Amino acid sequence: MDQKILSLATDKATGKLQAFLQNLKDEDLTSLLQNQAVKGRATGALLRAIFKGSPCSEEDGALRRHKVYTWCIQLVESGELQQDVSSEIIGLLMLEAHHFPGPLLVELANEFVVAIKEGNLVNGKSLELLPIILTALATKKEGLAYGKGDFNGEECKKQLINTLCSGQWDQQYVIQLTSMFKDVPLTAEEVEFVVAKVLKMFSKLNLQEIPPLVYQLLVLSSKGSRKSVLDGIITFFSELDKQHSEEQSGEELLDVVAMPSDELHHVEGTIILHIVFAIKLDCELGRELLKHVKVGQQGDSSKYLCPFSIALLLSVTRIQRFNEQVFDLLKASVIKYFKDLQLLQGSKFLQNLVPARACVSTMILQVVKNSVHSWDHVVQGLVELGFILMDSYGPKKILDGKAVESFSLSKMPNQHACKLGANILLETFKIHDMIRQEILEQVLNRVVTRASSPISHFLELLSDIIMYAPLILQSCSSKVTETFDCLSFLPLQTVQGLLKAVQPLLKISMSIRDSLIIVLRKAMFASQLDARKSAVAGFLLLLKNFKVLGSLSSSQCSQSIGISQVQVDVHSRYNSVANETFCLEIMDSLRRCLGQQADVRLMLYEGLYDVLRRNSQLASSIMQTLLSQLNQYYEPEPDLLPPLKLGACVLTQGNQISLQEPLDHLLSCIQHCLAWYKSRVVPLRQGDDEEEEGFYHELDDMLESITNRVIKSELEDFELDKSSDFSQSTDVGIRNNIFACLMMGVCEVLIEYNFSISNFSKSKFEEILSLFMCYKKFSDILNEKTGKGKTKMASKANDSLLSMKFVSDLLTALFRDSTQSHEESLSVLRSSNEFMHYAVNVALKKVQQLIQRGHVSGPDGQNLDKVFQNLCDITRVLLWRYTSIPTSVEESGKKEKGKSISLLCLEGLQKIFSAVQQFYQPKIQQFFRALDVTDPKDEEDTDVSVTQRAVFQIRQFQRSLLNLLSNEEEDFNSKEALLLVTVLSTLSKLLEPTSAQFAQVLSWTSKICKENSWEDASFCRSLMNLLFSLHVLCKSPVTVLRDLSQDIHGQLGDIDQDVEVEKTNHYAMVNLRTAAPTVCLLVLSQAEKILEEVDWLITKLKGQVSQDTLSEESSSQAVPPNLPAEKAIIMQLGTLITFFHELVQTALPSGSCVDTLLKDLCKIYTILTAFVRYNLQVCPSSGGIPKNVEKLVKLSGSLLTPYCYSFISYVQNRSNNLKYTGEKEKEKATIPAVTATKVLRETKPIPNLIFAIEQYEKFLIQLSKKSKVNLMQYMKFSTSRDFKIKGSVLDMVLREDAEDRNEEGTASAHKRQDKEPAKKRKKLNA
Repeated sequence: MDQKILSLATDKATGKLQAFLQNLKDEDLTSLLQNQAVKGRATGALLRAIFKGSPCSEEDGALRRHKVYTWCIQLVESGELQQDVSSEIIGLLMLEAHHFPGPLLVELANEFVVAIKEGNLVNGKSLELLPIILTALATKKEGLAYGKGDFNGEECKKQLINTLCSGQWDQQYVIQLTSMFKDVPLTAEEVEFVVAKVLKMFSKLNLQEIPPLVYQLLVLSSKGSRKSVLDGIITFFSELDKQHSEEQSGEELLDVVAMPSDELHHVEGTIILHIVFAIKLDCELGRELLKHVKVGQQGDSSKYLCPFSIALLLSVTRIQRFNEQVFDLLKASVIKYFKDLQLLQGSKFLQNLVPARACVSTMILQVVKNSVHSWDHVVQGLVELGFILMDSYGPKKILDGKAVESFSLSKMPNQHACKLGANILLETFKIHDMIRQEILEQVLNRVVTRASSPISHFLELLSDIIMYAPLILQSCSSKVTETFDCLSFLPLQTVQGLLKAVQPLLKISMSIRDSLIIVLRKAMFASQLDARKSAVAGFLLLLKNFKVLGSLSSSQCSQSIGISQVQVDVHSRYNSVANETFCLEIMDSLRRCLGQQADVRLMLYEGLYDVLRRNSQLASSIMQTLLSQLNQYYEPEPDLLPPLKLGACVLTQGNQISLQEPLDHLLSCIQHCLAWYKSRVVPLRQGDDEEEEGFYHELDDMLESITNRVIKSELEDFELDKSSDFSQSTDVGIRNNIFACLMMGVCEVLIEYNFSISNFSKSKFEEILSLFMCYKKFSDILNEKTGKGKTKMASKANDSLLSMKFVSDLLTALFRDSTQSHEESLSVLRSSNEFMHYAVNVALKKVQQLIQRGHVSGPDGQNLDKVFQNLCDITRVLLWRYTSIPTSVEESGKKEKGKSISLLCLEGLQKIFSAVQQFYQPKIQQFFRALDVTDPKDEEDTDVSVTQRAVFQIRQFQRSLLNLLSNEEEDFNSKEALLLVTVLSTLSKLLEPTSAQFAQVLSWTSKICKENSWEDASFCRSLMNLLFSLHVLCKSPVTVLRDLSQDIHGQLGDIDQDVEVEKTNHYAMVNLRTAAPTVCLLVLSQAEKILEEVDWLITKLKGQVSQDTLSEESSSQAVPPNLPAEKAIIMQLGTLITFFHELVQTALPSGSCVDTLLKDLCKIYTILTAFVRYNLQVCPSSGGIPKNVEKLVKLSGSLLTPYCYSFISYVQNRSNNLKYTGEKEKEKATIPAVTATKVLRETKPIPNLIFAIEQYEKFLIQLSKKSKVNLMQYMKFSTSRDFKIKGSVLDMVLREDAEDRNEEGTASAHKRQDKEPAKKRKKLNA
């Protein structure tokens, strides 16, 4: 039969073939086809013959074709055919499909749709035919019956695709179906149907099936719906990541996501590669991705930024076209997140309305963590992002050339962003070997090339990197040694940071250590002073960290390195015996410094104590060096005065006199080294070592002799007296300054030395007091002759040489030591009020040093733990002294110049509380425990929270302030009150805002403001600031502002003098003296902050609306979630309108109050306009707006706009009067320029305000039209601001000008001969 058909098909005429096929039963034809296909014999030829004998022009032929198609599709799907036979059959069917009439194409397509929906496909091979059928169908123009209607081919195709996408798809054919659609011509709407269907199928597939599906989807996206494709992929993996992290936290999840994390992240990495490849081919897809993330920035960015999308963006940076745009976008997202976080943390109002958002830092660091799963395409982007954040947001320079301190625990967004950049680089360095060298090179390059900029953040990163993997970095030793070659040209601060960072490498790499020593030796003789100081710093660091055998153990002997191999390496290659030779060589190099400038010697003296403490075996060498140096300036004759050769400490070069030897620092170094040696080394020595210890007895004798002779010396012995010259313009004056400063330092060193050896001896304490009187003589004469801060030497004298430990011990002894045996000796020091005043003053200077520099001068000043311990001791003493002897009691007993001791104690407490929050945030609990009188080791005590401890201290200061306020006004101590409020402000930051204690402090502060009326502006300002800073953490202070504005209005009166204002008394702190400018400017600044919050909230709502309108699914639910925020905005704006309503009626004094008020009015109108525009966005087309929006508009129209115009007229009239008065009084030596400037400043914001009002009204008109609510009925017509010539006024001014000219002419005629006054007048007029 098959041969018959094939032979008939060879004839040109098809009649016989058609007749034969016509007579053939369908069953016979299909069985023939099946047999041939299964055997694989000439199936193609048979099919061609059947198609030739079944022309579509005839109904029977077309029906036969349809049956053959149906049967062939079933055959192909059965899986019984060979691969090549199936392909040949499908190929033939594809070629002949376009001959089908429309109705049969619809039927064929519908059969496919039914098969797909019912899951009848077996292998899906026949799906290759469906695109051809749909394409052919789309070309048919005639009406075709489908479903219940008639459609043309294109509409019919659309209906079929819609039906197909709304049905169920078998999991195994999703990829084939998606691939199929790329060959079908689709409209944008049809592409959206398909994409939506495929994205829904993601959750039903196995994870390994998703990458090929995404690939097909990306190919399909070239037809349209790029946004939907990206959105769907990102959203799916964002949810998957969230579920996976919850699963790891122990949450119950669906089986589909119960998978190993490495499998998930490998799949994500593959998909990211697919998307990046697609973006390379289709730039529009990349632009859509950027647009997608930018939209997210305006609203809730957590929907658009997730670890997957960040990784995707970082991969896209490999495409040159998008590199800069992506990094700008990520940088903006990071800084915006931190700025928003800062705004939220400072406002309870916003916290209640805005839910907590996902942390961008956590997401980016999660990307770093995930990148271990073969995400090589992300790593380079991570490194670039890390450096961009560090470069952009690192510390900036300030006026004195120092960086903004990196040790500060400030919450600034820039610092958070910079720290994030450092964390990205550090974590990437830990995970990826391939990128380590590049990160290290870039960090070192920045350290070297940015010498003029602050680089502390890069040095910290370098230190962290080296600490993590010092052995690995041996491979990069060449780069480190290259950096050492630049040491001589780097600033000292950079060199110290760099050497401290690379210290672990010096212990494990001989080549690096040797390179450094060569560089330092060269630098020791460099022409630049900084290079020589760098050499000293480097040598001292080496001495500290290479221990000699037998040295005492110390907690700071070496920087700890967390790798056991390093420790082994250290002991095997650099044993302690070898270290001794090495260290003695360095000591020889350092002795050469003693012949160099004072700054180099100073650095050596400041570092030797630390070296001795960490490397005690060098004691003999160090002490002998110091002894020989001191001998050069010491007078050995016991009766010779003065005991020191001060003249040898000064160097004269031509006309210049400078300090050659910082003798005070040399003595300080000797004193500290000697004290440590006697307390730690001598007790452990054996008797036969006494010969080696001769130096310390000799030094003791010398210090004793110097003490006795300094006490006996008079100013004249030092060639100084009250008639001496101290001016900086003469050689003698400079020399005398140097002598006085040196002797002040020497006296301080001797005070500490004698206290340390006194053992509470009365005679020693008398010597200490005599030394202090000597110190005071030099200090008084220096202050008297030079004045404060006028010379470098005088300001240098402010840095006390007393160690912080000694200051702590001295204060404890003076104020807290009640031991009976010490009573008599301590009474000597306690009898001198000046000495106690001095001791507290030095403590203040030490704390101030800590705040400014991050460390204090003297031994252990760099050790923050020891500094903390000393701070605790000092605080305990100062707190006891202040609370036991109040300022009022002390001052009533004795009136002295300067601050009283109690006031100094309070100032010290204020600085210490601030410093502890800045540097010791994690230790605050420990700090408060140290202040408690109870035993700090008590177990029950450890359960007390920081809030409870802080509130205990707050109550003490509250009592002090109440006592102060109970005094008469003339006895009111403004300085103390200000300090108390500052202390309360600092301590209140430690309270938990949700705690009852916080509410009590707020209530107390509010009560003080309401019940006390003091005319001290500074006190009022600080107390009000405290009130607002507390209030804003509980709820918005907008109602407080309204009450205060009523008080200000009542105190200052109305702009209309005929109106009598009823005085309110909400806050007694507002009185005639404080109302303006103090309270007025304060409330206006608070109003600005509230307006900023409202503006931020409106911008956020607008962003959410934009997102919702872009996604059709959420458009129906766009408004309800925003209702609480909208209500809050209306409440805030409504209350602020009543606040401004009061102020614009107030007769404010000209100046900053008026200027600020006009600017703030402009801001509130701008924000009202923004809110109206937001309502235009969300207003439904059917019209209607919420009633409370209408009320807000009514409020602005009735209480604000008309009064604004009245206030503008009031300001302009007053400025005109001032101008006129200024013109009239030019002859009376007034300063018209000042008047004109003041007038110009006040009137400058007026045009901006009028424009803002008009813009507000413009958008109100638009909202009225859209909402079909007449909002303009509440607004009065604006005043015409055009110029208008008033004839009567013009005549009057012209007459006055004529009279003035006549007067001037008469005056000039009388004084024509007097030329000097004429010159003055001309200058005045100019």
